[in-house]
Amino acid sequence: VRWLNGGPGTHETVEAHVRACMAAWQAGGPTITFGICAGVPERLVGTVDAHLELAGLEPGQANIAYGLYPEARGRGLASRAVALMCTFLATRHGVREAIIRTEPANAASVAVALRTGFRLARRGGEGELNWYVRDLAGASAPIAPYSAGNGD
Repeated sequence: VRWLNGGPGTHETVEAHVRACMAAWQAGGPTITFGICAGVPERLVGTVDAHLELAGLEPGQANIAYGLYPEARGRGLASRAVALMCTFLATRHGVREAIIRTEPANAASVAVALRTGFRLARRGGEGELNWYVRDLAGASAPIAPYSAGNGD
């Protein structure tokens, strides 16, 4: 949120976003959103999205975006969510290649991309995003259980 949207939303904008996510699920896309939940009791701590249709993407590619509330960061939740999303995209939507686009200065987001098997494919110019790419062949393999302390 801080890097791409300029800051947290209002109650109304978040509510509108959730309604749009629900409508996209009912329509089968082109955006797929999952909540990231953690804690006891479990509560929403962030989201992970996949955009199946986005300017600049080729057929068979999907863009992954994620965000965590500040108190949930540094526990491996974003990496786990991205890994699960890759498996979901490969097995349920036939996506061949996942893309994560980040602000070059967003070290935490870059670390998530690298930890989850993405490689830098395109450096953005001034004011542009870097593109990290992961081939999803074999992404249907079982995913290791979540363990705290993965660092993101």
